[in-house]
Amino acid sequence: MLADVAAASSDIAGASARLAKIDRIATLLAATAEDGDARCVAVTVSWLSGELPQRQIGVGWAALRALPAPAEGPTLTITGVDAAFTEIKGIAGKGSQALRADAVRSLFAAATGAEQTFLRRLLGGELRQGALAGVMADAVAKASDIPAADVRRAAMLAGDLPAVAAAALIGGRSALAEFQLQVGRPVGPMLAQTATDVADALERLGGTAILEAKLDGARVQIHRKGTEVSVYTRSLDDVTHRLPEVVEATLALSATELIADAEAIALRPDGRPHPFQVTAARFGRKTPHDLEPLSVFIFDLLHIDGRDLLDLPTEQRMASLDALVPQDRRVDRIVTADADVARQFLDRTLAAGHEGVMAKSPTAPYEAGRRGAGWLKVKPVHTLDLVVLAVERGSGRRTGKLSNIHLGARDPDTGGYVMLGKTFKGMTDAMLAWQTERFTQLQVDDNGWVVTVRPEQVVEIAFDGVQRSSRYPGGVALRFARVLRYRDDKTPDQADTIDAVRAYLT
Repeated sequence: MLADVAAASSDIAGASARLAKIDRIATLLAATAEDGDARCVAVTVSWLSGELPQRQIGVGWAALRALPAPAEGPTLTITGVDAAFTEIKGIAGKGSQALRADAVRSLFAAATGAEQTFLRRLLGGELRQGALAGVMADAVAKASDIPAADVRRAAMLAGDLPAVAAAALIGGRSALAEFQLQVGRPVGPMLAQTATDVADALERLGGTAILEAKLDGARVQIHRKGTEVSVYTRSLDDVTHRLPEVVEATLALSATELIADAEAIALRPDGRPHPFQVTAARFGRKTPHDLEPLSVFIFDLLHIDGRDLLDLPTEQRMASLDALVPQDRRVDRIVTADADVARQFLDRTLAAGHEGVMAKSPTAPYEAGRRGAGWLKVKPVHTLDLVVLAVERGSGRRTGKLSNIHLGARDPDTGGYVMLGKTFKGMTDAMLAWQTERFTQLQVDDNGWVVTVRPEQVVEIAFDGVQRSSRYPGGVALRFARVLRYRDDKTPDQADTIDAVRAYLT
C-alpha cells in the first residue's frame, strides 16, 4: 500500500543513523516482496530513492499548491499510483496541462494526509531522506539475504538498482547472475570525489596520479556492436539520434565491439569550449539542425571486442584506449608525482577554458555507478555574495525548518534584486536552526510553502559556473550553488551585482 511507503519514508527521514535507515527500508522491501510482484518492488525502490520510474510526468510545483482535502483512510496501492503516473505522463495535446492537473487532483483526493505529503515531495523533487544508492543497495541486500557486494556489483552493471532489487527479492541470488556487462545496455558511470587542490589529490592517490583535463561538456557512454552504435547520457537516457557526430567518430574506430566513457562538447573554432548550455542544447533537441556541432573525447574503456576492462587498473585501460583511439579524440593527459608539474597542467587546462582536472589512481578499477576514491576532481571554486529573497519550508529531516533559499543579485539600475536560483546545499544543522529564526524575523509573506523575506541577509555562495537560463528573470542561473556562510559583516548594497554574475558567462 502507498501508506506503507509514506510511513517508511517519514521514518527514514527521521532516522539519523545509516543502519536505522537500512533496517527500515529492508523491512518495507521484504513486506512488499511477499506478493511476488517485481514491479511493485522496483517502484518502491525508485520512490524511496526520490525518483519516478517514468522520470518526468509533466507535473511541477504549480500543480501541487492547491490540493483537495485528504482522504480519511488509505486506499491507494503502489501499482495503482504508478499506473496513474504513467497515465498522467501520457496526456498530450491541446488542453493537456489542465487534464494533467485534473488527474493530479483526483489522485491526491484519494490520498490521506501522510500520503499527500509523500506524493507532493516525490513529484516536487523534494524527497530528501538519506535513502541514497549505497543505503538502498545495503537495504536490498539485508531484505534479500544476499551479500551486499553481489547486490552492488549487479546494480553497477545494470545501471538500474530498482530492477536489481526486484530480481534479488523475487528471484534470489541466482537472479542477479543475469546482470553482466553487456554492449547495448548502459551502466552507471563512475563518479569522482573532490580534492581541494592537485597536491591534495596526489597525496590521497598515493603520490602518483594520472591527470586529465576536465572538460565542461556532457558526459556520454558509447556502445558499439558491429555497425550499431548507441549513445547514452550520464542518467542513461538514449540520445543516439541527437548526436550523429559521436556515432560517426565511434564507427571510425577499428574495434567492432566496445563500451567507452566520453565527453561530448561544443568547441569554438579556436578550440576553446562554448558555454555549457550550448552543448546542453544538443541534448534537448531531437534533431541537431542549426545547432553547434559537437566534438567527442573518449577518456576510458570498459569493454573492447569481447573483453571486459572494468576490473583492470586505470593504467591498463588507458593503454587499451591509446591503442584504439587517435590522440585528437582523447582528453589531454599526463602522469606525474610532482605537485608543481600537476599545478602547471591544471593552469594550462584552465587557461584553455576548461573547468579543471581529474586525478586518477593508476591502479584503480572502474567502479561503475559509484563515487570511487580512485577518481578525484580538482577545479577552482567561484564565490558570490548574494541576497536571500525567500526561503522554502523544509521537508524530511528538515521539516519544521526554513531550508531552500532563493538567491538574488543586486540590480544597480533598479535598486532591486534579480533572482538567480535557489539552493539547500552546504547547510549544516546549526545553520538551518539559525536561518529559521533569522528568516522568520524577516518574513513579509507566506503562501504555506515559500516564505518571502525582506532582502536584508547576505550569503556567500560557492558555485561552479554560470549558464544562461530562461527560468529566472536575469536570464542566468548558477551551476551547483552551495552555501558557504552568512555574511553579517555585509549589507545588501554590498552584494554582487547581476552584471558581475553575467561576467562569468564569458
